[in-house]
Amino acid sequence: MINHSEVDWFHLDVMDGNFVPNFSYGFPVLKAIRRDAGKPLDIHLMILHPENYIERFKELNPAFLSVHYEAATHLHRLVYQIRDCGMKAGIALNPHTPVFLLEDIIQDTDMVCIMGVNPGFGGQKFIENTYHKISELKNLILRKQAKTLIEIDGGVDHQNAPRLISEGADVLVTGSAIFDSIDPAESVLKLKQIRI
Repeated sequence: MINHSEVDWFHLDVMDGNFVPNFSYGFPVLKAIRRDAGKPLDIHLMILHPENYIERFKELNPAFLSVHYEAATHLHRLVYQIRDCGMKAGIALNPHTPVFLLEDIIQDTDMVCIMGVNPGFGGQKFIENTYHKISELKNLILRKQAKTLIEIDGGVDHQNAPRLISEGADVLVTGSAIFDSIDPAESVLKLKQIRI
């Protein structure tokens, strides 16, 4: 269904049960998804010590690989480790992490993933401060003349999508809003048709 829908990317949340309380899938499942996915992969690592796994994720040939600011001791080094492996580098921010912390790395970052919920579980209520963070991030990107995309992950639905886009979001990650609907492909199409 996803391959034949209007979805642009497969967004895959990789969770280790340590950085977040949930555990998702490992490399065997990811390889199977890669084999069958007809669209680019956007892999979001919610794991501790992501630097230890970058080479393995390179084997999946994702378009984007995002790591959490909160899980990276040497973020600049990690961003370039991802880029040196031929992937676009993303940085994910937990709801409590301020945008200004990206001041010195935004120009080296291909995408910033702002979490609209606390990472780890689907179906959570959207955190309203996310709108402010998008606007703040958009201003930082413009001020630094960066080409960074803004991705929103968590709590995205048909009601808040127009405002997320108007605040500056480029990429919307949806889970429950799509898969809990009666017609997921039609639900995707309605999201894609939103114009500001």
